[in-house]
Amino acid sequence: MRKVVAILLLVLSFFIIYFIQSNFFTWFTIAGIQPNIFVIYILFIGLFAGKKIGIILGVIFGFYIDLVIGRQIGISGIMLGLIGLIGEILDKNFSKESRFTIMLMMATCTVIYELGCYLFNVVTLDVNLEIISFIKILILETIYNLIITIIIYPLMQNLGHLLEETFKAKKILTRYF
Repeated sequence: MRKVVAILLLVLSFFIIYFIQSNFFTWFTIAGIQPNIFVIYILFIGLFAGKKIGIILGVIFGFYIDLVIGRQIGISGIMLGLIGLIGEILDKNFSKESRFTIMLMMATCTVIYELGCYLFNVVTLDVNLEIISFIKILILETIYNLIITIIIYPLMQNLGHLLEETFKAKKILTRYF
C-alpha cells in the first residue's frame, strides 16, 4: 500500500513539476535556455526508488511530455527511461550523500539526455548539424540544472530517504528453529 501511495505522489509531483517547467521557467531563462527539470526529477527517482520505478516512470512521463509538447513521440520517453536506469547504476557506484557527486551525476545525465535527443533529431528529422549552437545550449542547460540541483539538494535528500525506505527496504525474515 505504501508503494502505491508513493507512486501516486510521484505522479502528482510530476504534474506539479510539469506546470513549473512550462509556466514558471519560461520567464526565467538564461540566454533563452530553460532548465530541464524532468531530467533532475527522473534521476532523483532512479537514485532513490530504484531502476524499475525509474525506468517505468521515465518512459511514461517522457511519452506524456512528447504527446503534449514534443515534435516526435518516443524520444523523451526513451531518454528519460535511460536516465532512470543510469540513476540506479550511479546509486550502486557512488554516494548520494555528497552534494558534489549529485552535481556530477546531474551534469552527466543532462549531457546524455540532450545529446541523445539531439542525435535522434538529426538522424530522423534531417535537422542541420549545428555543433557550436548545440554546445552553447548544452552548457547553459547543464549549468542551469546544476544551479537548481544545488538549491533543491536538501529537499531531494529528505524525500529521497523516504522513497528509499519505501522501495528499497530490506525485508529480512529471520527464522528461529
